[in-house]
This record gives sequence, structure tokens and C-alpha cells, in this order.
Amino acid sequence: MRRLEPPPGPSDPIDARTWSEALGDPRRLGDWPAWFRRELAEAPWKSVLAVWWPRLLPGIAAGTTHGVIRVGHAVRVLREHGPSPIALEELAQAFAYWAAHWQPVHDPRQPIGQSGALEAMYAVSPIGDRNQGITHRLAQLEGTEAWQADQRRARGPRTHEEAEPFLRELVAAAVEYNRTHGNGNPTMLVHAATAPNAVLRALPSLPEDMRVPSAQAAWTAAAALVSIYRPDQGLPEDRQRAFAAETDDIAEAQEMALATGDEHAIKFADTADDVLAWTGDATAVAAVTTTSRQLATGR
Repeated sequence: MRRLEPPPGPSDPIDARTWSEALGDPRRLGDWPAWFRRELAEAPWKSVLAVWWPRLLPGIAAGTTHGVIRVGHAVRVLREHGPSPIALEELAQAFAYWAAHWQPVHDPRQPIGQSGALEAMYAVSPIGDRNQGITHRLAQLEGTEAWQADQRRARGPRTHEEAEPFLRELVAAAVEYNRTHGNGNPTMLVHAATAPNAVLRALPSLPEDMRVPSAQAAWTAAAALVSIYRPDQGLPEDRQRAFAAETDDIAEAQEMALATGDEHAIKFADTADDVLAWTGDATAVAAVTTTSRQLATGR
């Protein structure tokens, strides 16, 4: 909390006629919470989610995917523990952050190929200029010749029943990608795993007709992050082995993440813990130690 800046105050109220104009305008960050508080006061949270999730989903890149991440956590808490003032306020703030920073990924395409998520992720082509911030990098996808093909390569879900297993596969692939190629940008690339996991956590609360589009958007976001932050070369194998040798116990790896004091290490450890539970694959533990060490040392 000591690291946070004071929240911006309201400037111009948002209403049913003007919300679309305010979408994606970070200057309206102080206006959106009041709008969503009213929405959540007037209707059940699941009804608000059903209306606003499809409006916000095309802008999944908002704040390096932090918008969807916050919403996913808030929805999971509300579903598992029931409504409370603090959980509803967090959902309002999460929606507000997503709306104010709403940012689409260029030319999203459905994953209709035959490759598994991990194979497809390793095959994503890099952008040309990787020397500036995320907005400049995302804009380059428009000029990346292979971007459409890269998105289509994955074998995505066709039915709402397939959305959950696809998202689990995608999250597991991104955790493994961070273990071997997270050195491209240890802070940014964790979102290739944590954003799809946030979508997965929201999935049971979404209308069935939103589940396939949500899984597809999660893949597009993860692929975009890989494209704009992938390194020229992955982490050397001797360093991979050294990080993996530190521990094979997830609780110890989580303690390493906590000790860094870095929120990205902590949320990545949380997601890797899910992957370990789904797959039993201990490389998820190695991914945590690898990411934590890189975030702690900056390399």
C-alpha cells in the first residue's frame, strides 16, 4: 500500500450515453469507479459481469492485462465466498481499471490450427523493435507479417466445454515458456500466464456463449506478449538447471517468490501452483524459482 499513488478523483461523471466515449481513456480513471459502484448497487454482480465482460474483453491488453487479472480475482472471490462490501468494491475498481485502460490487440484471430499451446507459443514471431514500451511494441503487431498465422496456429476451443481445458493448457504452456524464455522480460512475460489464468478463474461465472471468445482472447493476449517480449535466445541451459536445482518443493518456491517482495513473482507463483495441481509436472516449481531469481536480480 505504501507504494501506491493516491487514486485520482472524479472529473466528469460517466452515464449510459457517454460510457463508450470514456472507454480506453486513462484520464477517466477517477470517473469509472462511481459508475461501476452504481451498476453493482442496482444489479447482481453476475448480471453486471454478463453485460460488461463482452464490452471489455476486446480491450484485454489494458494495463498489460492487469484489468482482466483484477477482474478475474474479484470474480473468483465473489463466486467462492459470496458478495461482501470489500469484494464488490474491488470488482468495481477492477472494472474501472480495465475500462479506463482498455486497449485492444491488433487484428485478433481465432486459434483454429493443430498445434498445442506450448508448440504454438514457441513458434510466435517477434516484433522488429523491442526497445520501447508496451504501447509502441503492441502497435508493431500490425506490421508483423506472421501475426495472423501465429494466432491461428494453436488448436483452440470450438465449444464452451472445451474452453476450460484449453485455458489450462495455455496457462501451463505460458508457465513453461517463462521457465525457458522469461529472460526476455521477467516482469512482462509473467502476464502471458497470469492473464489467461484470470480468464480461467472468471470462466465459471460467465455466460456459456462468452467462454470460447474469452479463451480465444486469452490466447491472443498471451501470443502478443510473447511476440513483443520474447528474447533472441532463451535462458542458457546451465542456468535453467541451476534454478531448477534450488528446490522441488512448491511451498519453498513460493517462499522465494514472497521474499522478493515483487508482486509479479508472487502472482506467477500463484499461477504455477495451479499448473502443478493440474499436471503434477514439477517443472512448474522450477519456473517459479527461475522467475523469482530473475526478478530479484534483474537478469
